[in-house]
Amino acid sequence: MSADSAPDAGGRARSGVQSLDRAFAILEIMADAGGVIGLSQLAAEAKLPLATIHRLVRTLVDLGYVRQEPSRQYSLGPRLMRLAESSTKLVGTIAGPYMNTVVDALGESVNLAVLDGDEIVYVAQVQPSNNFMRMFTEVGRRTMPHTTAVGKAILADRTERDVRALLQRTGMPRRTEHTITSPDEFVADLERTRKQGYAVDDGEQEVGVRCVAVAVPGAPRPMALSMSGPLTRMTDDVVERAAPMLHEAARQIGAELGAPGSLESASEIGA
Repeated sequence: MSADSAPDAGGRARSGVQSLDRAFAILEIMADAGGVIGLSQLAAEAKLPLATIHRLVRTLVDLGYVRQEPSRQYSLGPRLMRLAESSTKLVGTIAGPYMNTVVDALGESVNLAVLDGDEIVYVAQVQPSNNFMRMFTEVGRRTMPHTTAVGKAILADRTERDVRALLQRTGMPRRTEHTITSPDEFVADLERTRKQGYAVDDGEQEVGVRCVAVAVPGAPRPMALSMSGPLTRMTDDVVERAAPMLHEAARQIGAELGAPGSLESASEIGA
């Protein structure tokens, strides 16, 4: 079998260099395992001989993309932070045109956020040009998932056990008088989110601000797209109109981010 047609660690046929396919598959497996994994488990997940895994992992360690822990397990290395920072900046370039479509149609602010550990991080935003009162959420801002619609949209895809474990770690601090601070109430809110197909934050993060959000399917990490505005403008009718538009934009963003060659797509959009 030639290198150009060799399967990757997951058995999928790919065109390219086999060792590169396997190296990136190893990094993805480590990420899926929470960032730390033992060599034997890594070999089993990758469906590759232990000797092959050891050789590839040692190369990644030498390059700084993987590090060996005192426990003799392996974790994602600090050099990946540089790549992550650059790729996060590209997300706004990729998602921007689809976010603009929603802003142009409804005239409210649209945000893109990811779940980073136990926190929500805003990675992109598009503002309307014709509204005097706009909602500014600084890109790079971190907040707790239980206070935001984007957090609810992301956690709605998690098991109740995982959600409760996260809430126990964060402690559910109160942001406003409307913030949900009971795990049982929050789990019930996630059930409503699943049934209606979108999440809503009614002044739970900021008084007087309402937000509607949907998860981004197919994204390489937990991600959600939202629209927010003053409570006086974000009526139930506006939320109902926004939900399908957000779903369509999220679908397109997820397809771009999850597709092979999305860096080329980003270059074309930004050209």
